[in-house]
Order: sequence, then structure tokens, then C-alpha cells
Amino acid sequence: MFRSTALGGISLTALLFAHGAWERRWIADDGLTVLRTVRNLLAGNGPVFNAGERVEVNTSAAWTYLVWFFGWLTRARLEYVVLGLALTLSVAAIVFALLGTVRLWGGATAQLLLPAGALVYIAVPPARDYATSGLESSLVICWLAVLWWGLIRWSQAESISLAGVFALAFGAGLAPLIRPEMALIGVPALCMICAASLPRVPLPPWLIRALIGLVGGLVPVGYQIWRMGYYGLPYPNTAVAKDASGAKWRQGLVYLWDLVGPYWLWLPVVLLAAAAVVAGRSRRAARPLDRSADAAKPVARLRDRLRTPAAVVALMLGSAFLLTVYEIRVGGDFMHGRMLLPQLFCLLLPVMVVPLKLPTAGRADFGPILVPAAFAATAGWALFAAGTSAIKSDNHIGATGIADERRYYIRTTGHAHPIRAEDYLDYPRIRAMLRTIAEAPGGGLLINSPSYTTWYLVPPENGTAGHTVYYLNLGMMSMNMPLHIRVLDPMGLAYPLAAHTVRFPDARIGHDKNLDADWAVVDAGMAGRKPDLPWFLDEGWVTRIRIAMRCPATRDLLASTRDPLTADRFQRNVQQALNYAGYRIDRVPENEIERCRLASVPG
Repeated sequence: MFRSTALGGISLTALLFAHGAWERRWIADDGLTVLRTVRNLLAGNGPVFNAGERVEVNTSAAWTYLVWFFGWLTRARLEYVVLGLALTLSVAAIVFALLGTVRLWGGATAQLLLPAGALVYIAVPPARDYATSGLESSLVICWLAVLWWGLIRWSQAESISLAGVFALAFGAGLAPLIRPEMALIGVPALCMICAASLPRVPLPPWLIRALIGLVGGLVPVGYQIWRMGYYGLPYPNTAVAKDASGAKWRQGLVYLWDLVGPYWLWLPVVLLAAAAVVAGRSRRAARPLDRSADAAKPVARLRDRLRTPAAVVALMLGSAFLLTVYEIRVGGDFMHGRMLLPQLFCLLLPVMVVPLKLPTAGRADFGPILVPAAFAATAGWALFAAGTSAIKSDNHIGATGIADERRYYIRTTGHAHPIRAEDYLDYPRIRAMLRTIAEAPGGGLLINSPSYTTWYLVPPENGTAGHTVYYLNLGMMSMNMPLHIRVLDPMGLAYPLAAHTVRFPDARIGHDKNLDADWAVVDAGMAGRKPDLPWFLDEGWVTRIRIAMRCPATRDLLASTRDPLTADRFQRNVQQALNYAGYRIDRVPENEIERCRLASVPG
């Protein structure tokens, strides 16, 4: 009876989330950006955004290769591949999260399990928005849910197999490939698995722990070495472009409140925390105290305690705290709620369901009163939150620069569900961009103008050259044109030169770098004199940029991504990856000339 009730509740909750996610289905511009790299992989150009330039534009390596695999397997249109994959992973995340929490609360020992925390998560609009956005958000929460389910099973098993421990360690070790900051969860989880009590096998404990570390670290460490050699960086180029090592505490707190405040998100968290405490006390009171391990040695006792559900819960709650602090430090993001969804998910994992027991005669127990009251209040809150719009401006971008991305792109494209690349042709400037390319067979650099219907075209300096487009929206541009057309952005997600500038301190978060188009004119080998230059570009400025770009350190940085990948180049990239990551140029060419001592170099 209980098993069928629990499975029915899990199925109903998963279907509810699937319905909510499908009703808000879309693929973001940044989601289309991922697909440009996948297209290059399928075309044999390697994991790059522009052929011939090794730049890691996608933050999640695992997501890139997962989409590539299913794209190769199905040969279906990539937008539909990523839509189906993201929706499947999002729903699977809810299922595994619920299964893990059902086990946490003792399975069949509970009279009834109420899907309270799951209701909180699926009620928050960003959770449904990013379930199908084409970004790695669905993979992140699915990985968290599977890790949670695996750790709970491991912590409750009377006996554990070495193969099971290895599988768990391997999954935890994938953390930095899922997203680099997920290492704040994966590394502590791997350490806990290593330090906890081990399977009883005829091998020395030190050897088992070494093998656990090897299994958990082999893939991420191997990829890290390859990344440094191939891309010349110790982390994705997106982290350089957004200066992930920098600190923007005030903006981070604004981003946190932008999610918590409009939905009153603190209310269900407090209610469910209280319900969990009461239910936990009731559960402990009904269970006889086990003192069999009291006589064990302190180290052995500590190892046993690490392999308990309480330790797993502490790991997830502690990781949620660490991830939240990290996100606040870097300033959050410009997408409403997106970068706090993993933290919210971790925080809710122990209360994805809460147990309700019938009153016991002769014993005071607040659980049968508090738990259903907390659940009822949470359900009422969910109805309020699910229909709340956090950002109410006409263009769906708040005063702080944080945007409701899905509604913004619905408004600017005119499509209720922008999914295909063609849907974004109705975004301002995109059709005009394609028309300008078609009208200039000799190639050139396209720079956007204030008008939505025209682009400036800077022709090649000598003869003909390929087309290069210089604009912020990478995804919609790159997915609506062939792979041989180079696509760069002034923020630096796909353009190392822009990524290695210093960000503006008070600019919009996530958009706080903006390299002048003059640099792209010089770098792409375009004409540097009037009348070929647009009216707002200065010949003298372009000439000084040509001098500045002779800086040996800058040339070496660009060579790390553009030179042929020989063994010597790979070795140098590995050795210099940290230096390349910290290298910055000045947007003002005079300052750059002075920094590199190039003033005596003739123009």
C-alpha cells in the first residue's frame, strides 16, 4: 500500500513539473550558443565556437558532449535534441530527488509522505523556465539529484560493494565537468566517501581509498590537462569573460534578494525546516538508540558517522551554503534566479518529501499537527509563487539589470515559444545582418548600428576575406549562419581579446566587458582608413591599436588559441595556462602601448 502511494506521489509530482516546464518551453540565446560548438563537433572542426580558434565558450563540458552525443545518435535537429534532453533530465531530477528523500525518511516506516519541498521547487517560475532553456541547468540539478539518491543509498546500506563505492565516487568526481563551481559539492562528497567506513574486501584500506580517489579524479583531471593544452586556460573562457575570480558582493546580495524577495521564498523554507525538525525528533524517539559502536575506536566511530544519512544531509546543506556564498561573491547573474537554482535544490533535498505519522496514543507528538499545517501553508504559497512575476517592467529587465530572459525573448521575437534558430530571426537586427552578409560577397567585418535594419560593413584591407560578425547575441547569430562565418562578441565569451580586458565596475552584471569594435577591425585584418571605416571609428585610434597589438604577451595569448596545435604548443599552453588566465589588456591603446613599452615601434 505504501509503496504504491509513494510511487504515485512521485509520478504525479514529476508529471506536474513536466507540464509546467512544457508550458514554458523555449531555448535561450545562450542555449543556442551551446549548439554552435556542437555543430562544429559534428562537422569535424573540434569543440570550438569558430573554426581555427580554440575557445571554450560553453561553461559545462559535460552538457556540450551530451548534446553532441545525442545529436550524433539521432541526427535530429539540434534544437529539438536539446529541448527533449533538457526536459527529460529536469523531470528525472525530480524523480531521483524524491526517491532519495523517501529513503531518507525511512520508506515504509512512514504513514504518509507529502511532496512539500518538491512543490516549492517546481512552483518557483525560474525552475520551470530553465528546465528547457538549452542551458546546462537541467543537467546540474539531475546530477545533484542522482548524487543525493546514491549517497542516501550508500549511507543506509548494511553492506556496501566496492563497485558501488566506485560508481558513487565516479559520479561525484564529474562535478567540475557538470559546472566548475559544482566542485564545491563534488569534492567534499568524494572526500566523505574516501574517509568513511569501507567495504569489507581483502585489500588494504589505503589502497581502496587511493582507488576511490583515482576513480573519482581520473576523468576530471584528465580533462583538465587536455583543456589547458587545447584551450590554453585552466577553466572555460566564460569564466575569464565574466571574471569569476572577482568579487561583487553587493550585486550578489541584490541577485539573491531578486529571487527570494518577490516570491517570499524564505517562508516555505522556514516552514519545512521546522516540519523536518519535528518529524526528525519524532522518528528518533520512536527508534531505539544504538550504542553498539560506543566502544569502537574514535577514528572508526568517526568513519561510521560519515556513512550516515545525517552526514549526507549535512553535506548537501553545507554545499548549498558554500555555493550561495560563492554566487553572492561573484555578483550573481543577469538571468533571474538561474544561478541560484542548484542552491535552492540542494537546500530542499532533505525535505523533498516530509513524513506524516498518525498520532500515537499516550505520547505527546506535534508531528501530526505541525507537518500537515506546514504542508498546507506551503501548498498555498506555491499557488501564489507559481503565478508571480518577479520583474514587472515592460521590457522584462529590472532596474538592477536582472532580466526575466524567457519573457524578454518572447517579447522581442514575437514567438510564444522561441525554440528554433529561425524564431530568432525576428529579433532586432538579425534579418538585416543576414542581408548585409549576402550583399557583401567580398567579406568584411559587420558592426551593428543604432538602426535595427542596417549594419556597418568594414571591408578587408586587401582583396577579399571571410565575414566576421561583431555583436553580443552569439547564439541567435551563429545558429542562423554557416560555420565558416566568424562570430565574435565584445564581451569576450567567444573572443579572447575581449575576454582579457578589465570589466567595468558598475556595468550590468554579466555584461560588464565591452571591447571597442576598433580592436576587432585590426584583429580581423580590415581596412583602417576612411571612407571604409564607419563614421564613429577614428583612423588614429585604429593605428594605435595596430601598434598595441604587437605586444609580445598579447600575441602569445592569441597564439595559444590560434596556432596549430603541435606538441610544443600543447606543452606551452599547459605550462602557461594560469598566466594566460590572469592576463589583461587595456582598452585604451595608448595605455597598452605604454604597458608593453611599444612607444618606439613605428606605426
